[in-house]
Amino acid sequence: MITVDAVRSRVRSSFETIVSDLVDLVAIPSVSASSHDQSQVARSAEHVAGLLRQTGLEARVLSAPGPDGAPGRPAVLAHVDGPAGSPHVLLYAHHDVQPVGDPGAWAQADPFAAERRGERLYGRGAADDGAGVIAHVHALRVLTGLGGGEPPCSVTVFIEGEEEVGSPSFEAFLAAHRDRLAADVIVVADSSNWRVGVPALTTSLRGVVQVDVRLDVLDHALHSGQYGGPVLDAVTSMCRLVATLHDERGDVAVPGLVSRPRAGADSPDYREADFRADAGVLDGVGLIGTGDLTARLWTKPTLTVIGMDVTPLNLAGNVLAPSCTARLSMRIAPGQDPASALAALTAHLEAHAPFGARVSVTPGETGPAFDGSSDGPAACAARWALTTAFGRDCVDIGQGGSIPFIATLQETFPDAQVLVTGIEDPDTRAHSEDESMHLGDLERIVTAEALLLARLGGALAPDGASGSGTGAVAPDDGSGVAPDGDGGPGAA
Repeated sequence: MITVDAVRSRVRSSFETIVSDLVDLVAIPSVSASSHDQSQVARSAEHVAGLLRQTGLEARVLSAPGPDGAPGRPAVLAHVDGPAGSPHVLLYAHHDVQPVGDPGAWAQADPFAAERRGERLYGRGAADDGAGVIAHVHALRVLTGLGGGEPPCSVTVFIEGEEEVGSPSFEAFLAAHRDRLAADVIVVADSSNWRVGVPALTTSLRGVVQVDVRLDVLDHALHSGQYGGPVLDAVTSMCRLVATLHDERGDVAVPGLVSRPRAGADSPDYREADFRADAGVLDGVGLIGTGDLTARLWTKPTLTVIGMDVTPLNLAGNVLAPSCTARLSMRIAPGQDPASALAALTAHLEAHAPFGARVSVTPGETGPAFDGSSDGPAACAARWALTTAFGRDCVDIGQGGSIPFIATLQETFPDAQVLVTGIEDPDTRAHSEDESMHLGDLERIVTAEALLLARLGGALAPDGASGSGTGAVAPDDGSGVAPDGDGGPGAA
């Protein structure tokens, strides 16, 4: 049997190796955007497969075709059997990363050369989602080391290679490898904790709807002096159209969207001063919207202009622009169907065309929201493991961001319990310059995942929760999750 203290000790003694493995992973520029070198994504997949093989898993690099028939980016699929009759757990993370953005805005010369400064490790992918990959690898190393080479439950590891570009081949991959991926519990390591040192379980995520809206007002550009006045240029028209998307309080003004003014009675309190500091809001800039801050972040829709085709300043002439295209990203609340949200947004844009401008809307990426339960036995086990590892009570949170494939996992494996766990913190700056991972949290995350797998597999000693100093209750039968062939998850 495995004890909490043994897990803690093993993680602590191997922590420099954990950090070294993360540094090595960051060094591979696995940017999955098509404008970057995709051989690096393949290199990253092979590297991750090697880490898992060193841990004792059978690992393969695989891909599936995307919607256009082209091969998807390489993923890693690995497996190790646990004791007969033990539950089957699927561990998910992704090895692809975002582009670096402005290299000059990084404090280090090379964003892919990880730098350890104070309590944080800086580098692209250090948190999103290199830390998730490394947490899976080392939680399994700890458990196989303590278990004589065998983990406490059967584990499949799925490390995706295209999450940062919308997972275009995800559904095809699930269909092709459904039998290998089916599990009682699915652990997704790609979310955030509440704060450094305060763990969280993510129980809701907003969905996403993206569109390109084009306005046409002229059949060619015109001299702004000769013709300006009776005709409004397309760029100004676009500004007027975008302004209709929010009311005077800053709430989204598109009819037909789901909106919850409160995130939930048990949601943690997010003080405005903390939010302003976390987000870097400039002094004097007011916050928009109504309802508590967590609702505005997690359970109400948002609309953002993320791109617009306009003439750059160095090419500007005195002309009336005949057309303008803007890309809008809408985050939709849990409970909102993406198709109905798209229809509502399209209807609003068409109904508010300024001065009869021609409006055309082209749909882009869509993804469903996630509304998960925090009451199942696997969630209770995860909350115990996080509380024990961090020494602070785990809180349930939502996320304003979107991870659409989680809903796909739920649909594909309806009997599985899906857990979305945190890697990041408010200062991680994922997708931005100076992305970083808090190393104290990394140690605690590896510990928590090892404890979770041990508890799910019933491998914790009867006094397994002793020494945590958290008041956590020791597991009774180890999991509360039915093993394979015993009625499925939740049957206990």
